[in-house]
Amino acid sequence: MRRVPEEQGHDGAGGEAAPGPSTPAGVETLMTELSRLVQPLVEQSSWWERRGKDCSVLGAAFLALPPAFLLLGSSGLLAFAAGVVLMGVAHAVITIKGTHLASHGALSESQAWAKFWAVFFIEVCGSFSAQAGVRGHIKLHHAHTNIVGLGDSSLWKVPFLPRAVYLFLAPLAVPIITPLVALAHLRRHGAAAAAARTVAMVTLGLYSQYWLLVWVSGFRSVPGALLCMLGCRAMFSIPYIHVNIFQHVGLPMFSPTRRPKRIYQMSHGVLNLPRNPVLDWIFGHSLISCHVEHHLFPTLSDNMCLKVKPVVSRYLMEKQLPYQEDSYLSRLQLFFHKYQELMVFAPPITELVGVQ
Repeated sequence: MRRVPEEQGHDGAGGEAAPGPSTPAGVETLMTELSRLVQPLVEQSSWWERRGKDCSVLGAAFLALPPAFLLLGSSGLLAFAAGVVLMGVAHAVITIKGTHLASHGALSESQAWAKFWAVFFIEVCGSFSAQAGVRGHIKLHHAHTNIVGLGDSSLWKVPFLPRAVYLFLAPLAVPIITPLVALAHLRRHGAAAAAARTVAMVTLGLYSQYWLLVWVSGFRSVPGALLCMLGCRAMFSIPYIHVNIFQHVGLPMFSPTRRPKRIYQMSHGVLNLPRNPVLDWIFGHSLISCHVEHHLFPTLSDNMCLKVKPVVSRYLMEKQLPYQEDSYLSRLQLFFHKYQELMVFAPPITELVGVQ
C-alpha cells in the first residue's frame, strides 16, 4: 500500500506569528486529518499520475537536446536563436524541475535509483553537490522553513547590491556561482570520496556540453562556446531567483525556540504563485502553483501536488488556516518597493539552500 508520510510537527510552543489551538495535540490532529484526506488520492493514482507525467516532461527535455545542438550549428539567425531557446528551456527543465524532484527522491520508489538520479540531475546536470543540495534543501529548508537562522535563507542574499541589480542582473551569474558554491560546501562539509565524485560529475556535465557545442554545433571559438553555454544556462535564472524569494521571504518568520507545529509553519510561511503556462511546466508545479502542497507533502511529485491541491486548499480554508497565494507581478512589485526591508535588513542567513 502506498502511503503519504505524515509530516510530524516540531516540539515547542506555537510561533509568534501563527496562532494555534490550545493544545499541541489539536495541531497534530489537523495534520493527521489532512494526511488521511490526501492518502487515498495517492493510493488510487496510477504510476503515470504519481511519476510518469513528470518523467515524460524530463524525457521530452532530453529529447530536445539533439535538435537544439543541431540548430546551434546553423548559420541562419532564426535557426540559431531557436537553438538557443530550445537549449535554454531544456536545460531549465532538467536542472530546476529535475534536480528538485531528484532531491526529494520523487523520480523512483527505489532508494538506489533515487540516489543515482540525485547525483545525475544535481551534479552532472545542475553543477552542484548532491550531498550539499539534499542537506540544504531537505534537512534545512524543508525541516526549518522560515525559521530564523536555519531555513530562512533564499538561494542567496547579497545586501550590498542595489535592488535592480539583485533582481534583474545578478541572477545571470547563477550558472557561474553554482559550481563555486558547491566547491565551498565540499571544503567545509564533504568527505574526500564524495568531494572527488562531485568534482568529477560536475566536470563531466560542463565538459560534455562544451564538447557537443564544438563537435556537433561546430563552434570553433572557445569563448563563443562558453558564452553560448552561459546564455543557455542563465535563460531562466532571473525567474528562478524571483520564485526562490517570492514564496517565503516576507512571510511570517519563526524563532527556533518558539516555532509552531508543522501545519501552521507551512500554511503561514509558504506561498503559491498562480499557474503559469511556462514556469509551471519548466520549474514544476511544486515550485510554482503547488508550493504549499509541496511543503506539506514533500515526497509527492509535481503532478501529484497538482492533484491534491483542491483537497489541501479546501481543508486549510475550512480550518481557517491561511492558504497564501499571490501573483508573480504583485510579488515583484512588493520586493522592488520593499527591497531594503525584505532583503537587506532581513535576518542574516547562516546556510545557503542549493535547491529551492
